Amino acid sequence: MSLAAVIFDFDGVVIDSHVAHERSWFALADELGRPFTKEIFVSTFGQRNDSILPLLGWAEEGDETRIRQLGDRKEQIYRETLRKDGVEPLPGVVGLLENLRRAGIPCAIGTSTPRENVACVLEITGLTGFFQAVAASEDVTRGKPDPEVFLNAAAKLGVDPSCCVVIEDAQVGIRAAKAAGMKSLAVTTTHPAESLALEFPDRIEASLVPVDTGYLREMWR
Repeated sequence: MSLAAVIFDFDGVVIDSHVAHERSWFALADELGRPFTKEIFVSTFGQRNDSILPLLGWAEEGDETRIRQLGDRKEQIYRETLRKDGVEPLPGVVGLLENLRRAGIPCAIGTSTPRENVACVLEITGLTGFFQAVAASEDVTRGKPDPEVFLNAAAKLGVDPSCCVVIEDAQVGIRAAKAAGMKSLAVTTTHPAESLALEFPDRIEASLVPVDTGYLREMWR
């Protein structure tokens, strides 16, 4: 086995969207007249909207119309925030993508983020051409730690899952990568190394600055 493709989680790996997401949830809470706290945001960050909204009590479990309406509004606020404030790729992302492109290694995004958000960010950052496939929230029915999103991304690239490396910043993402039979590289942009290590990723780094194609290929040696 050897490296055939790299699958990037999005929020916390390609960009730091933490502040923009937090602002959008608080703005939605204000519109609805509902209480919301930073602690709630931290505890739900990275989950799908259809999981968060019933948990918050803002929509009834199974009320797909209301969940979709509120979720769409939250994401609209998020995109408006990004376009107003701007966003930059996290350290090392552009260098790694350029290195992988030179090596002929295809890349995909595997995320619980809606496709429109991904497209918005890739346009703002100029990264669109680096990714040959995107598996977003619309492509799956089960969120991480289920491996569906990463298996979907690998299928879109036409590669064997066992030859993929997933780059993740969250415990559920590492579990999903393992369940997909993929190698995993954890970055400590969102969670400390100690908590990520509990999921036994193949590597842990503070950022993608030291990572290149050779580094990723070493995971099979």
